[in-house]
Amino acid sequence: MVKIKSYSSQEKDVCEHIAALCEKMGFDEVKIDPLGSVLARVGNGPKILAIDAHIDTVETGDVSQWKKDPFSGDIEDGLVHGRGTSDQKGGAASMVTAGKILKDMGYDGQWTIWFAFTVMEEDCDGMCWKYLIEEEGLVPDLAVSTEPTSCRLYRGHRGRMEMELVLRGVSAHGSAPERGDSAAYKAARAALAMEQLNADLQPDEGNFLGKGTIVVSQIDVKGPSQCAVPDVARLYLDRRLTWGETAELAISQVKDYVGKALGVDPSTVDCHMPDYEKTGWKGTEYSQELYFPTWKTDENHPLVQAGVTAHKALYNKEPVVDKWTFSTNMVSVSGRHKIPAIGFGPGDENQAHAPNEINRVEDLVVCSAFYATLVHALEA
Repeated sequence: MVKIKSYSSQEKDVCEHIAALCEKMGFDEVKIDPLGSVLARVGNGPKILAIDAHIDTVETGDVSQWKKDPFSGDIEDGLVHGRGTSDQKGGAASMVTAGKILKDMGYDGQWTIWFAFTVMEEDCDGMCWKYLIEEEGLVPDLAVSTEPTSCRLYRGHRGRMEMELVLRGVSAHGSAPERGDSAAYKAARAALAMEQLNADLQPDEGNFLGKGTIVVSQIDVKGPSQCAVPDVARLYLDRRLTWGETAELAISQVKDYVGKALGVDPSTVDCHMPDYEKTGWKGTEYSQELYFPTWKTDENHPLVQAGVTAHKALYNKEPVVDKWTFSTNMVSVSGRHKIPAIGFGPGDENQAHAPNEINRVEDLVVCSAFYATLVHALEA
């Protein structure tokens, strides 16, 4: 899988490779949905368990920072090397093996297990599952994300959203800036206001998910020429949302802080949430707003407890129970559609998007066994 480039919306080759692998392993059914995700089924029970891995990756960045070819897939000293090894083709590989384990054991219990190898997550996390649930009618009872957790059991993470803040000024000749109203200076004051908002945000009750954050990720300032007062500025904002924070709250906070910084009525501040629109590798067009709701599953939920039971049965110790820092497809499954979920995946979160990305072979073994054992723990 690592040797096959699979940037978002360009996953065709790796999807076909995974589908062939699942067929070879004897899965009960293998298909590809219209958006491009591979769905492989084991079992035919009345309840549905979804186990998810996104199989698109970010690009390599500066290749000179890599010690190996980013698409080598080399295995040395117990490590797999290359882009996507942790984020998150390692999880996908463990899922294929878990499916084979269940087939070899002759699983025929109360669960239908859909192993979902999903697309376009790096561009728009969760949209693939929004499509599966709302358009294809695949609605799981429970879900597992195989994003990297260092083989820990995760039960939530902060949500996120993207916002665009548009500020307008009045242009004038650069020789007489006092005749204009600079959008650049407004942008500077607005950026500092976002720095203050970030400092003021508070953690969730109990501090499980931690505080929300906001950062100005891009600033674009333009005017009629290089010798003119700029008349428009756009600030792009990345907002991480803790438990209890919503898109409406986040937008109102930006408007309030920017309004105060600029001395204007907050209701006149143009802050909005853009949409994501892109065509999948199969030619299907789909879109959603860039809002990814926060989620968490109670530590006493049967799914979390089944995860603990499975881990203890395999390794004679309880797993570390924690949460991700980054965002996953569970923003749709659990955040948007309220389906209980957990995470358990090979590799480390800090390997995501980094040069010289690696995963541990042993993690793949641990996770393959965990997914297969979890199904049996849920039967209890």
